[in-house]
Amino acid sequence: MARTLLLISAFLVLSAISHAQTVNDYDGNLYDTVHIGNQAWLMQNLKVIHYNNGDLIPNVTDSTTWGSLTTGARCYYGNDSASNDSVYGSLYNWYAAHNSNLICPLGWRVPSDGDWTSLENFLGGSIVAGGKLKEAGTMHWLAPNAGATNSSGFTGLPGGMRGPYNSFSTINENGLWWTSTTTGAYAWSRYFWNMYAGVDRNPTPKRIGMSIRCMKDLNIGIGSTLKQEEFKVYPNPSKGFFTIENTDLKMINLQLYTSTGVCIIEKTFSNSTLEIDISSLPKGIYLLKASNMDGVSFQKIIKE
Repeated sequence: MARTLLLISAFLVLSAISHAQTVNDYDGNLYDTVHIGNQAWLMQNLKVIHYNNGDLIPNVTDSTTWGSLTTGARCYYGNDSASNDSVYGSLYNWYAAHNSNLICPLGWRVPSDGDWTSLENFLGGSIVAGGKLKEAGTMHWLAPNAGATNSSGFTGLPGGMRGPYNSFSTINENGLWWTSTTTGAYAWSRYFWNMYAGVDRNPTPKRIGMSIRCMKDLNIGIGSTLKQEEFKVYPNPSKGFFTIENTDLKMINLQLYTSTGVCIIEKTFSNSTLEIDISSLPKGIYLLKASNMDGVSFQKIIKE
């Protein structure tokens, strides 16, 4: 029993990071989402061109106009939608991010400074969180893309910025995101850099063009558990196969982990039963994690 509890404790952080459903914005753009701790985040930068009441967010290409705005506006990096929209989304000034007609998908919001801080703290603090939030590799980021693992699933991209007087800069070097929180005449933002594994927090002029990642709070956390009657496993111990019974026919996400925390099997199913083959695995103790919108459950699996 003590060993089982130790395994469960070791996997609590793993269970708090999981991919979730997709969501649409007002214009029908589709976003993947990821659960990180007790928050859900879009996995792509916002692309929407309308507020939720249907009003158009102006695409301002003129540098003089952009630099004088105190109302919501958007643009594409370099005013080049063909090259940048599908990957990096739009760049918005803070007035668009904070518009009362709302810019995020229904039920989602532009994160506050506190929301970002909670995300960073969950991932070990701002000094290391950037690496866990950045897309890994150098497909979009310039080398060395310091510390980037994307272990959170956030998939932060370096969409660059637009200065208050049309100076587009730092694409492939920096990812910059608005918060909804002001500080004097400025607003807080978050900044990722290809040369740094952390997250920077900066007071930023509201006329700057930057990316937006929407988020929402989750009502269901690690403490929630699947009901025993919803989720059954047998035989256990097993010599080669075990069956998972899904009595409510709800979608269940499954991961089987080794005692060292390596995920070796991952499946999703909504049928009444699913058979898992572990005949090729060494004898020992494994941990099965099952999760759905009702919660999460852990079960020790013994391979004989």
